[in-house]
Amino acid sequence: MKTSDFYYDLPEELIAQDPLEDRSGSRLLFLDKETGKTEHHIFRDVIDYLNPGDCLVINDTKVIPARLIGEKEGTGAKIEVLLLKRGENDVWETLVKPGKKAKPGTRISFGEGLLVGEVVDVVEEGNRLIHFEYKGIFEEILDQLGQMPLPPYITHQLEDRSRYNTVYAAHEGSAAAPTAGLHFTPKLLKEIQEKGVDIARVTLHVGLGTFRPVKVEDVTEHHMHSEFYMVDAEAAEKINKAKEHGGRVICVGTTSCRTIESAADENGRLKPCSGWTEIFIYPGYQFKILDGLITNFHLPESTLIMLVSALAGKEHVMAAYEEAVKERYRFFSFGDAMIIL
Repeated sequence: MKTSDFYYDLPEELIAQDPLEDRSGSRLLFLDKETGKTEHHIFRDVIDYLNPGDCLVINDTKVIPARLIGEKEGTGAKIEVLLLKRGENDVWETLVKPGKKAKPGTRISFGEGLLVGEVVDVVEEGNRLIHFEYKGIFEEILDQLGQMPLPPYITHQLEDRSRYNTVYAAHEGSAAAPTAGLHFTPKLLKEIQEKGVDIARVTLHVGLGTFRPVKVEDVTEHHMHSEFYMVDAEAAEKINKAKEHGGRVICVGTTSCRTIESAADENGRLKPCSGWTEIFIYPGYQFKILDGLITNFHLPESTLIMLVSALAGKEHVMAAYEEAVKERYRFFSFGDAMIIL
């Protein structure tokens, strides 16, 4: 299986640069995973595809303003730091640009010294471990100095920070949003629950792996960046109950999907757990729990389009993407959505 098998041609003007004013007003493409049949709707019509007894799984991670712009002490050179993973004792794994200016021992000042970072080590794939010094509460300083870490294909500044978080975001720790969830409003979630659909909350802190291109031609040689996830007792119970009673488990986003597939045992049952996952789902994967997926449109040759293809088949997915391009759907993080059942 080649990475190039997952390429499609996308006109640049179809990359959504800004979120819609009405979260649930985006478009929705329905894809039948068995037949490849498609239908076109508005996102709030998603409720029509959900049945009483189904379980909708959402990722309640919260994106932190993880992008910091600082100056190298001594030279004043501009350095950009993206926080990826929190370690112990105020040490973070980060991505630094330009990396060559960030050798161990380099000190970087943010907000005129409000926050100071010292590079302590170089880790795999060129990332840096940085120890931060500050007075007060780190989250408050980050809120003051940090910017939302928008993907590189979004060139506009985001006016309202909350639009790069879901309405149910709760646990801080992501360097990117679980974007399929951006379409939901409190009103739509309430209507879904009133219809008899259970909503289970899991957490996966989205790391940089979500943006990392697949650089190998043989898909099976790609290695995923590890991400932290949590499934609590309530979520496990709701998901198991749906499966036992013949309901479907439908994940909102690839991150929710990767969480429950990482946490499931061989019999497709969940227990409360937490840990780090490097699960890479591509065609040939046998899903243990997932029945359906609500997701955005993903980059060509990305691990995410491979995951979607594992669920609905590469031919069906690539044909649906071709149709979405033809119908002028909006693509990527702030774009439109698809539901695969």
